[in-house]
This record gives sequence, structure tokens and C-alpha cells, in this order.
Amino acid sequence: MFTADKWKDYELIDCTDGKRLERWGKYTLVRPDPQVIWKNSATSPLWKRADASYMRSKSGGGHWNGTANLPEEWTVGYDSLGLTFKIKPMGFKHTGLFPEQAANWEWFGDLIKNAGRPIRVLNLFAYTGGATVAAAKAGASVTHVDAAKGMVAQARENAALSGLSDVPIRWIVDDCRKFVEREIRRSSFYDAIIMDPPSYGRGPTGELWKLEDNIYDFVSLCCGVLSEKPLFVLLNTYTTGLSPSTMGYILSMTVGKTHGGKIASDEIGLPVTASGAVLPCGAAARWTAERN
Repeated sequence: MFTADKWKDYELIDCTDGKRLERWGKYTLVRPDPQVIWKNSATSPLWKRADASYMRSKSGGGHWNGTANLPEEWTVGYDSLGLTFKIKPMGFKHTGLFPEQAANWEWFGDLIKNAGRPIRVLNLFAYTGGATVAAAKAGASVTHVDAAKGMVAQARENAALSGLSDVPIRWIVDDCRKFVEREIRRSSFYDAIIMDPPSYGRGPTGELWKLEDNIYDFVSLCCGVLSEKPLFVLLNTYTTGLSPSTMGYILSMTVGKTHGGKIASDEIGLPVTASGAVLPCGAAARWTAERN
């Protein structure tokens, strides 16, 4: 498993009965997690002292309880890479950051630092920019693409918080497929691609995106913007039922078919303080060139 085990400002304290107990800096939150299908015989006493919790509604969605105990927003640092992120309780249980992704940040950050050449990174479905700021901190120039204007705005804040206001990052609010198609027509190439596509979504003209149906064609399309000497491709997903091996196979049949290289795929996870186990939080497939 690819494990994000270098956090100091974030901690997965405990998980049981469909919920996580997490520390985000000074504050503790309880959030639902459908993968936590077990019930611990003994649980942390910190559950009863959580600052806020997200409660799901039977009719869909949900709401936060206890936010009066919290500031509207605060920051956490990822000291290993010198990054800072804004945290804010948002809809659908989110906080604006997926801490398990630090395992990927560490991996591609080392590749960028040791490449010995300038690296252009394309970050698709880039959300609030965790991967963008990690790649930029490592020395890459980054193009950050997301269809949600608010998410791109928060990503820019995270870059500023991490001391990256003046580094080469392009901020693009656009549909990812449409953007990649235009880059192909413009003969604009990248040495690395990061993509974290959603399970479901709608395109700019209402077309349906379903990951299982669309991901192979999309990865194939993205191969059209890879440079002659690509460094890495990262495919990440939170779609339940789509295994790491499946995503690795997709990379082997697309990027690997034209560029050779190596592929590693596994779950990504967070260590759980109470149990010493690691909670699986998603999956990632990583392609690298043989020479790296």
C-alpha cells in the first residue's frame, strides 16, 4: 500500500462503524466513511470530544454539527514538503484536502527533483491543488485544470500559503477533456500528467461522465500531450470497485504501449493511531520511464 505516514498536522485517530475520527491541526472532526464497515470493541475517548461532525441525511447529502466550535477556516501544514493548506468544512463531508494523497506527493516530488531537467506537469481534475503545489514545490512548472471555479480559487490560495505565488503555475477553469483536446491541437506537450477523475459528472454540454465507461478513452487521449521523454503519469481514483490493478492495466495499454516504462499500482492509505492498521482510502496507478 502507498501510505501517507509523514503527517504531523493531520492524524487519523480512530475509525469504526462507518466513521472516521480525525485531527486537522488543532481541531478534531468526525466524518463518515463507507469503507469502515467494522465496529471496534474499544474506541478512543476522543470521539466524545470532537469539535464537529458531519451527519448524513437519509434523503441525501448531510450537514455539519458543532461548527460553532470551529473557525470558518484554518490551515494545516505538511512539513515534509513545506506545504500549507486551507481547511474548511464544506458540503458532502469534505474539508478541501485529501491527506492520503501525500503518499503520491512524496513519490512524484522525488522524481521531479531528480529529473535533471525542467519538468512540465499537467494536473487534471485538480481540485484544491494538493498535487499542484507539491509538484511546483519540487520545481516543476504546472498547469492546473478543474471545471469548478471555486476549487481553482482555493488552489491558488493554497499555493500562496505555501509560498508559491510567483512560481510558474497556470490556473485553468475548464472541462478537462476539452482542454486536453485543445492542447493536442496546439501541439502543447507535458513531461508528466496527474489525473484524479470523478466517479460521475457532467460535461460542459450535459454529457454524462462515468469513470468505468470513460476512463480508458480519456487516458488514451491524454497520451497525445505527453512529451517525447515523459517522466511520470499518475492515475488516482476513489471509485469503489475499480481496483488498482485495473488502473495499472489501463496505463500499460496506453502510456506503456507507446513509451515502455514501469507501472506500480496499489491502494493509498492512512495509518490509524488507535489500531496501528492502515485505512485504505482510494487507489493509484503510477507509470514511470525505465530510465527513472
